[in-house]
Amino acid sequence: MIQCLNPDCLFQNLSGYTKLCQKCGNKLLLGDRYGAQKIIGQGGFGRTFLAIDEYKPSKPPCVIKQFYPQFQGTSSIQKAAELFKLEAVRLEQLGKHSQIPELLAYFSQDERQYLVQEFIDGENLAEALESKGYFSETQIRNLLNNLLPVFEFIHSRQVIHRDIKPENIILRQDGQLVLVDFGAAKYATQTALAVTGTRIGTAGYTAPEQANGKAIHASDIYSLGVTCLCLLTEVEPIDLFDDSEFEWVWREHLKTSVSSELGQILDKMIQPAIKKRYQSATEVLQDTGTQSPQLSPQPSPQVSPPPPDSMKSARGVDYTRLRDLLATGEWKEADRETFKVMLKAARREKEGWFDTNSIENFPCDDLRTIDQLW
Repeated sequence: MIQCLNPDCLFQNLSGYTKLCQKCGNKLLLGDRYGAQKIIGQGGFGRTFLAIDEYKPSKPPCVIKQFYPQFQGTSSIQKAAELFKLEAVRLEQLGKHSQIPELLAYFSQDERQYLVQEFIDGENLAEALESKGYFSETQIRNLLNNLLPVFEFIHSRQVIHRDIKPENIILRQDGQLVLVDFGAAKYATQTALAVTGTRIGTAGYTAPEQANGKAIHASDIYSLGVTCLCLLTEVEPIDLFDDSEFEWVWREHLKTSVSSELGQILDKMIQPAIKKRYQSATEVLQDTGTQSPQLSPQPSPQVSPPPPDSMKSARGVDYTRLRDLLATGEWKEADRETFKVMLKAARREKEGWFDTNSIENFPCDDLRTIDQLW
């Protein structure tokens, strides 16, 4: 069967009909290549389909993500569309890692955005928790040792995931854990960290600073710690934290004993105060007694810089130098240049700093250009 991608149709067509939908006449193959099989997920801003790649002889499975906002006219649609596009950018840059899905394609068809990514065969940890029950200490240690190197990889490339939770970690058939859903991810340049960003993430798993729009690398560590607590206890985060005493009470919900060593590690991962929390995945690995594997010596995939005519600015800012610095990998100088051009776009060059008004009214064209360049 091939499912129609038209949101108003979604008709299941017989496999022999690979060109047009029998019901609505919509083109069935996405990009003349990818055929949707069934819906495997949906939310307020889109649907996810299991699909097959018709171009390859083995017709391997893949995943189609369709951006289709259900709530037309809301102010958040534009931001959601930007995040959808940025997810494709993140996957292109990070997807060569064996524990991150690879981006296969990204384009528009019938005035809708789509990205196609590698299919990960396995169940996410929320499904594993439901089907097999609570995790043991050994399983939690294995999870940390398996996944923290992936955190090292994405954080070394200045990316913060911002939505770590059991649903976004898949246990692949070979036993490896795969980190998915980079739709909420952002770059962590010094300039970006200094500006309050979008309040994004899943309630209960989100670190306090991230809830205030100030996500840092340690925010992902916090979310991973909360994830471990939920897997150990089979209890939602909201019930593991005592608001009246402002402290975690996860030990009261344990299904089996946990060593004091692991308990101390988890306690430090979920510290609300940033300075008391682990600052990096490497620090956590050191305390678990696991030597961090060397990051791949191969250079990161180089993404071609955008041409000058795509670097839009509502304030006439020239982004050529920033583009060139990023293209040559001069990150520190590029970060300084980013701060300069942001001040110019905000018309705060004389002051040398941003106030609330300049942040709230920062031109969208310039923000998109800066984000695209980085």
